[in-house]
Formats: sequence, structure tokens, C-alpha cells
Amino acid sequence: MTTMHREHPTDEHAHGPDCGHTRVEHGDHVDYAHDGHLHREHSGHWDECEPAAHTEHVAHAHAHGSDCGHASVRHGDHVDYLHDGHRHAEHDGHYDDH
Repeated sequence: MTTMHREHPTDEHAHGPDCGHTRVEHGDHVDYAHDGHLHREHSGHWDECEPAAHTEHVAHAHAHGSDCGHASVRHGDHVDYLHDGHRHAEHDGHYDDH
């Protein structure tokens, strides 16, 4: 999965283990949930971590919700659930990898 390179230039906050924002292991990097956005460090600045395309998580039998046991994080207009190094978002009867 490729992520778009969309720099978040106005974030003067330095994310890290003690910054107070939810840390999200996401594939080969770490995102930080901040004001409905997911930020990742890239070449000395912070990017919005967004999928480049619609990527369905195939054969996902588990239903995410408030009691599913996975951490949730607000992401724009929806909620992602953190599951096995992926962020899952419900979409048209299936889950997408974010």
C-alpha cells in the first residue's frame, strides 16, 4: 500500500512517545492521531498518512465496534480500528485498509 505524500506544514508539535497523542503502529512506520488526522514523520517533516487508493481488506470476518477489543482512533469523518498493523475503516459493507 502506498501513501500519498501530503505534508502537514502547520504542525509545530513534535510527536513522540510522550506527546500525549495516540501512537499507531502502521506497517513500516508509526502514525500519531492528532485532531482527526494521522501524522507520520517523513524526511524531517510530518505528513498526513492517507491511503493512495481504495484498498479493501479481503476476507475480514471480524466486526469492529465499541466492544471488539481493538483500539479505535478518530480519522476525519469516521473511526479507524487498529488491527494487526493496519487501520480498518468500515465502507460499503466491508473494511478498508487505511
